[in-house]
This record gives sequence, C-alpha cells and structure tokens, in this order.
Amino acid sequence: MTQEKTPAATEVTTSALDSAILAERHDIDKLELVISRDEARIDSRVLARHFGKDHHDVFELVKQYRTDFEQMGIVRFQTEKITPGRGRPVRFALLTEDQAYLLLTYTRNTVQTRALKIKLVKAFSEARRAASLHGSEYLPTYHELHDRIHALAAGSPNEKFVHMNVNKLVNRAAGIESGRRSNATMPQQSILIVAQAVAAQTLRHATDHHTGFQQAKAALLALSRVALIEGSAA
Repeated sequence: MTQEKTPAATEVTTSALDSAILAERHDIDKLELVISRDEARIDSRVLARHFGKDHHDVFELVKQYRTDFEQMGIVRFQTEKITPGRGRPVRFALLTEDQAYLLLTYTRNTVQTRALKIKLVKAFSEARRAASLHGSEYLPTYHELHDRIHALAAGSPNEKFVHMNVNKLVNRAAGIESGRRSNATMPQQSILIVAQAVAAQTLRHATDHHTGFQQAKAALLALSRVALIEGSAA
C-alpha cells in the first residue's frame, strides 16, 4: 500500500527541490554589470533575461515606480543604439545595486527571484573588490609602466605608438579586447596588474624604447602562456 505524503513531507521535498534549483541557477551564468560614470550598474535588459521576464514589463515597472527608485539615486535611462533599418531603438535603464534590489521587492519571492538576488550580491560584491583593486594596485602599476615608456621614448615621434602597443600587449596577456578594461573580471584585473608590473620591470633594464618594447613583448608573451595554462587548469 502506497503511503500518502503528509503536508510536512511535501513541504520538505519542495524545499529541498527549491534549494537544488537555486544552487544550480545562481552559478549558471554571472550577471554582467556595466560601469557608468565610475559606478557599477545593472542593465534592466540583463535583469529581465535572468529574471525570465519580458524586458518591456520590467522597464514599465521601473517607470511606474520611478519616484521610488529615485530615492535610491538617479535612474539612468538609456536608448539602445541600432544600425539603420533594424527596427525601433529599445529604451532601458541602468540601475544601481540598491535600485536593483528594490525592483525585486516588487515581485514574488520565487526560486528564480532568490537565485537572481544571489547573483546580484555576487556581482556587486565583485565590482566593489574590483574597484578597490583598481585604485590600490592597477593604477600604480599603470603609471609606473607608462612613466618608464616615457623615459625611454621621450622626444621620439613614435612615443604615442609605443604606449599604445605596450597596452595592446598587456591586454592580450589578460585576454581583454581593446577598450574593454573597465569591464575586466577580477582574474583579468589581477593579470593586468601583474602584466603591467612585469613590463615595467623589463623596461627598467632597457637602453632605448626599441629594445625595451621587444623585451617587454617577450616577457608578456611568456606571461600570457602561463595565464592560459592556469586558466585551462581552473
């Protein structure tokens, strides 16, 4: 004879299932934040996608309760840039951490909502650590590197290109596309810092910017190979 589940047993089973779903979801894909005027924000389109909702509905919610959201700071409304002939431009909002949490309070506390809250906590926590790292370690190594380039290439009509080319080498070592440093992950920022320090140390022993560039290139190529191996192992 099959024993009927009691309400308590059903509740425990449901709770365990919810926890399993939650654990699986919160690490499937991280939330990507954007840096707007030196502040980490979340795109309402990204929130909607992770939330499993239509962006139009999420955006309308932000507009409907705009005065509430503005108590947490300025809501930055943006218009998506599109190429001609590809439909109407989409309006979206860039929300601060507090504004994103406020948005979730207007929804039911489902498993999906809880998973999204965990993603938000992790994403903004990482953004704060990255900002701290940027000021304490990234900027000092950046300035040291480019000061050394200037010392070697001062007076050369090609000095600007030496700075640019070394930056490209550093980006390549960290696996970052040109112009995307502001969106670098914590591991990428760490590699950027190491790469800049390695290049600066190499240039310290160079006699001119030509040999310095070649030595920095060789050192950064070796670093990128190590980073690739470490990344594959992870």
